Amino acid sequence: MPAAVIIWIWCCAYLNLAGWTLSALHELNPAGYTIALLTGFAALFAWWEKNSGKILPRVRWPKLRRRFHKLFPLAFLILAAMAFLGGALYAPSNYDALAYRLPRVLHWLAENHWHWIHTIFQRVNTRGCGIEWVSAPFFALLKTDRLLFLINIVSFLLLPGLIFSVFTRLGVRRRVAWHWMWIVPTGYGFLLQAGSIGNDLFPAPFALAAVDFALRAKASKSPHDFFASILAAALMTGAKASGLPLLLPWALAILPSWKLILRWPVRTTAICVIAFAASFLPTAILNVHYCGDWTGTAADRPAMVRSPVFKTGVNAGLVVIENLAPPVFPVAGKWNRMMDQTLPPGLLARLDRTMEGSQCRFHLDQMQIEENAGLGFGVSFLLLAGVVAAYFARPANSVRVPPWLACVRWSPAISLLAFLSQSDLYDIARVLTPYYALLLPPLLACAGQERLVKYFWWRSAAFGVFFIAAGILIISPARPLFPALTILGKMQNAPARIREVYSVYRERNDAFAPARAVLPPDLKILGMTTFDDPETSLWRPFGSRRIAHVCPGDTAEELKAEGVEYILVCGEAFGKWFSGSFDDWVKRMDAQVVRKIPLNLRASQGPMDWYLVKLN
Repeated sequence: MPAAVIIWIWCCAYLNLAGWTLSALHELNPAGYTIALLTGFAALFAWWEKNSGKILPRVRWPKLRRRFHKLFPLAFLILAAMAFLGGALYAPSNYDALAYRLPRVLHWLAENHWHWIHTIFQRVNTRGCGIEWVSAPFFALLKTDRLLFLINIVSFLLLPGLIFSVFTRLGVRRRVAWHWMWIVPTGYGFLLQAGSIGNDLFPAPFALAAVDFALRAKASKSPHDFFASILAAALMTGAKASGLPLLLPWALAILPSWKLILRWPVRTTAICVIAFAASFLPTAILNVHYCGDWTGTAADRPAMVRSPVFKTGVNAGLVVIENLAPPVFPVAGKWNRMMDQTLPPGLLARLDRTMEGSQCRFHLDQMQIEENAGLGFGVSFLLLAGVVAAYFARPANSVRVPPWLACVRWSPAISLLAFLSQSDLYDIARVLTPYYALLLPPLLACAGQERLVKYFWWRSAAFGVFFIAAGILIISPARPLFPALTILGKMQNAPARIREVYSVYRERNDAFAPARAVLPPDLKILGMTTFDDPETSLWRPFGSRRIAHVCPGDTAEELKAEGVEYILVCGEAFGKWFSGSFDDWVKRMDAQVVRKIPLNLRASQGPMDWYLVKLN
C-alpha cells in the first residue's frame, strides 16, 4: 500500500508541476506533454529500479486472493467493480466538471498556457487546479474525456489501506480498523464519485496520506515518508481549497519530524518547489492579482455576508440532515415546503444573505447523487449506533495514546469547525468528503468497538450498509446499472419526473449537441453567453474549435476582432447577467437570429431557449 500511494502522489504532483511549467513556457500542447510524460516515465523507471528492494515489496497474489475470500473485502471489491463498470459504460456527466473544470482545461490548451479567462462565470478562474492538471494530458494527447473517471477509481481503491493505516496509528484497534477500512469507502460521496469525474473524492486519499506518512516519518526517519507527506498535503489543498483547514492535523503529525529538513536541505527545497506547484498557492496568488482576494470569493460570490457563528450553526445542521437523509427520499418536496413554511421569515432572509442556493434553507433532494452525497445514511447510521452500543459494551481496559497523538486525533474536529464557520456552499456534506475518514478515529477508538464488531447484529447492519450502497450504484441517474430508459419507456405509470431525470443525465455529457449540429461545419471560434452551463459539449470534437465567452460589456467590434462571428445566446441570461432584453441586445450588437434551439440542461429547470446569433 505505501508504495502504490507514493507512486500516485508523485504522479499527481509531477503532472501539476508539468502543467504550470509548460504553461509558463507557452508549451501547453501535445508536444509539450509528450516530452513531459516521457521525462516523467524515465524518472519513475529509475526510481523503481533503485527502490524495488526497499519500499516496493513483491505482490503476493495468493495472499491477495485469500483476502478477498472474506466477506467485507469481497463486498468492497464488488462495489468497486460496479463503480468501475458505471464509469466505463457511461460518458462523464458531473455537472460542475462539464460546466467549468473541463472547459477551463480546454481554454488553457487552446491558448497553450494558463490564463485568466474572460467570463462572468468566475469559477473557471478562481478554483484550485489540482485535478485539472492531472486531466489535461487526456485532452492534449487522447482528445477524450471518457477515461477521466480512472483518476477517481485509483483514488477510491487507495482508501481502504490508508484508512487502516491512519486509524491504527491514531489508536483504533486493528480489528476495528480492519472492518471500517471497508465500510467507510461505501459512503455515498466516495462511492458515487468513484466512477465519476467529480473532484471531492480526489483529495480524500491525499488528506489521509498526508497524516499517514507524517506519522510514519516520525518512526522511520525515511525521506520517502517525509517527502510523500509534504506532497500529499500540497495536493490535498491544490484539488480543493476546502481542504486547507486539514493542514492542521498534518502539521501536528509532521511536527516531531521537522529536524529532518536539516538532514536533506537540498532535497527538501526541491520537494517544496514541487509542493508549491501542486498546492493551492499558485491559484491563490493569481486570485490576488486578478480579483484582489486569494480565495476568489470576491469575483465568484461577492455579495455573501460573513457571519462565522451563524454559518457554523447552519452548516452543522446541514451536515446532519444531509448525511442522515434516506438514500431515496420521495417526499423531499413536502419536506422542502415544510421548511419554507416553518422557518421564520427573518431567518430565511438571513440565510439568503449568507448562504448559497436554496438548500441553505435545509432543503433535501429526492435521491442521493454524486452532486449532493456525503458520508450518507448507511455509514452514518451504523457509526452512530456503534458509538452508542460501544459505550455500554466497553471493557475495563482502554487504549491510551500519547498527548501529541491525541492532539493529532482530535485536530480534524477543529479543522471541521473552521471550515463550517466560513463555508457558504449548500452541498456541504459533499464538500466535506475529504474530512470524514479523519474525523472517525476519536469515535472508533473506544475499547468497546472491538467487542462490537463481533456481534451478529452489527455485522448484519454492516452488510446492510453494503447492500444499500450497491442499490444506490444500480439506480444512480448518472450511471444506472440497468436499462433505465428502456424500462421507464415501457412503464406507462412511471412518473414523468423520473423519466426526465434519467434522460437529462444520459444526455448531459453532450447536452449542446442540438446546438452544435446547426453550427457551420468549418467554424473555429464560437461565442457564448454562459453562466454555469455544461460548456464542454460545445468543444467537441476536442481541438476542432474554441469557445469565447461573451460578457455584458463586450461590443460587436471587439468580438469580431477576436474572430467571433456566431454567438450562442441563452435567453434566460437577460435580466440576470445582461441588462435589458434579448431583442435590445441583438439590435445593439447589429446581429440577426439564425436559429432558436430549446435545450434541457438541468432536470430541475426544464427546457430553456437558446439562440444562435450571427453578427452582421
